[in-house]
Amino acid sequence: MKRRILHVDPERGFSGGETQVLALARHLGERGHEVLVAAHPDGELAHRVRDAGLVHLPLVCRHGHDPVAGVALRRDVAAAAPDVVHFHTSRALSLTPYVPQRTVQVLTRRMDYAPRGLGPYVRWMYGRMDAVIAISQAARAALAARGIAPDAVEVVPSGVDTQHFRGLDGRAARARLAIEPDEPVLAIVASLHERKGHAVLLDALALLANDGVRPLVLAAGTGPEGQGLRDLAARLGLASRIRWLGRVPDVRPVLAAADVVVMPSLAEGLGVAAIEAMAAGRPVVASAVGGLPELIRDGEQGSLVAPRDPEALAAALLRCVRDPALRERLGGAGQLRAEAFSTAAMARGTESVYERALAARSARRRR
Repeated sequence: MKRRILHVDPERGFSGGETQVLALARHLGERGHEVLVAAHPDGELAHRVRDAGLVHLPLVCRHGHDPVAGVALRRDVAAAAPDVVHFHTSRALSLTPYVPQRTVQVLTRRMDYAPRGLGPYVRWMYGRMDAVIAISQAARAALAARGIAPDAVEVVPSGVDTQHFRGLDGRAARARLAIEPDEPVLAIVASLHERKGHAVLLDALALLANDGVRPLVLAAGTGPEGQGLRDLAARLGLASRIRWLGRVPDVRPVLAAADVVVMPSLAEGLGVAAIEAMAAGRPVVASAVGGLPELIRDGEQGSLVAPRDPEALAAALLRCVRDPALRERLGGAGQLRAEAFSTAAMARGTESVYERALAARSARRRR
């Protein structure tokens, strides 16, 4: 059955969560649903929503629990009369008390750490939802740690358009980036926040340099840690070996040019960048945190190492850099594994959650 679905994501920035909101909205629209997205009018998500031909509803939320934003959202819900309102961030969740309880409400939780706030308040906010989606078992466990019943949370993993990353031409990508064909190249695609572990990677690279191994690193992403990381790279003598690419609208050339993709995260709800790398046939060396072990089986699609452990990270990177046959085996297995985390699978799973929530609400009304 075709539904009218209102997605709420008022964040002004654009990171992995907003990528998922956009992908889900587009895919649901392609499947015949009427899709609306409430987003900050000056944010990247709003621009991309409009470019995709979807309906954008301006929503400025200056901070959590913004009453002006709450009243605006309430008006939008009254005017649009959606079948489902789907909240995608903590800031969005703070606006749920303004949405009438007669409207079916769904929340997606993307983090692998427990929601902040007083326990009774967190349980009350989550208890208002008709359905809660976690993007991984790790995210689900983090909710359980705050007293949210695991059987009240459904796991629907994030997804990517896996076909979009197939058949990348590494030689052509390296030529465009002025990289020699035989130069060892690592890539990290992540916002420049502490939780993404760039500093751990830099320490690992310094260890590799001490052993005479100096791969080139392509670092795609922006964030508040940018200058500090550049300073650290300079202190470690690595400045010439890191290319800080900033925001990259299309990461495929970066992945194509890389031998190995690195995710030294300290926390990770699931790891969309890992799925993209796997879909591109690139082996992933990642921290065994959050949802990453749900994506990558150590030694099968990549390598998992302890977080905050530069020595272990350096050793895993060295194995991949020096062994082309290992990279090919891990990359091929990763491509097969990535198909389980496609956008289509995410959209189907989310549709099923909507239908169960709508059916449960209907059943309660009939009692």
